[in-house]
Amino acid sequence: MGKKPDAYQPELERLQLKLVEAQAWAIDAGLRVVMVFEGRDAAGKDGSIKRLTEYMSPRQTRVFALPKPGERESSQWYFQRYAPHLPAAGETSIFNRSWYNRAGVEPVMGFCTPAQHEQFLKDAPRFERMLVDSGILLIKLWFDISKEEQAERLAERVEDPLKRFKITSLDAEAQKRWDAYSAARDRMLAETHTAHAPWTVVATDHKKTARLNVIRHVLTRLGAPGVGAEKPDKDVVFPADEADGRLAV
Repeated sequence: MGKKPDAYQPELERLQLKLVEAQAWAIDAGLRVVMVFEGRDAAGKDGSIKRLTEYMSPRQTRVFALPKPGERESSQWYFQRYAPHLPAAGETSIFNRSWYNRAGVEPVMGFCTPAQHEQFLKDAPRFERMLVDSGILLIKLWFDISKEEQAERLAERVEDPLKRFKITSLDAEAQKRWDAYSAARDRMLAETHTAHAPWTVVATDHKKTARLNVIRHVLTRLGAPGVGAEKPDKDVVFPADEADGRLAV
């Protein structure tokens, strides 16, 4: 018997077509969209962003992965370096890691003080309240992955020369500090999952399934008339306040 056809690519293209239609509506409506992609190392943020944006309007869609702040930026109000990248009417800004660096990698790696971490957890919901009250549609996604799957993907990066630019100096710390990252994640979700800016968790051990469900979730949040409803898999995409016992530990 021949190999069963892979249903992933046709479904991906179907969803991408819907996304193009939804963004066309959002542009005409002057919608301002901010997407925050956060998660553990190797959880698939880059791959999901690539598939999400592949056919989106290049003029109205921007992806930001800000580098380490310089000396001047470090002396600014913490959210100041992100504010210039917020969208105008009809635009979508995607943050591949965001202000939530201060809720994860910075406290775990000692790049900020405990006081700065505490202040961030108080300020983030306020900052996001201002964004939402201004009319921005804010979509926050946490990409979760098991420790075993993360270890495999990190090893693949080292072995595959095409993944050279995915390797960072922090990769080795992802497994060593797994428990610390888990604790930081749990506190972040508990304190910054709000009614006005909720977190959605994406289970990413199966990359392709995760990518499809990320697009379904974005389509659902956009809610473009005439595009047709999509139902993300509730075992793959679920609200952070329903994550008890479902997050990788």
